[in-house]
Amino acid sequence: MRLHGRARRLTIFIGDTDQHHHRPLYTEIVHRAHEHGLAGASVFHGIEGYGASSHIHTTRILSLSDDLPVAIVIVDAEDRIEAFLPELDGLIDEGLVIIDDVEVYRYAGRAKDTGRRRGKEAP
Repeated sequence: MRLHGRARRLTIFIGDTDQHHHRPLYTEIVHRAHEHGLAGASVFHGIEGYGASSHIHTTRILSLSDDLPVAIVIVDAEDRIEAFLPELDGLIDEGLVIIDDVEVYRYAGRAKDTGRRRGKEAP
């Protein structure tokens, strides 16, 4: 899949303890994005934040939190992002979902594993 030029970025902010059927919600979202054939998804773990509840969650030792912020970022063509949105309706009870226009400059994956790693030849 080639992705270049105008695209959409879908960013989903949830808590790292949010679950869907006893599985981390961020894992469920990434797997569904993969099943839908979206270009890619990444999960970023926050070290501090707050949302609609106004309760600050942090990694600082004196105020340990068990619900740190997580952001799932997915970039793909507008129509593919729009088609994926209904998947989120049944998954996210609390959180923030944003969509913005982006310009993809480069989108490249690793070559299929042929026994070679970067800078190293296979024996």
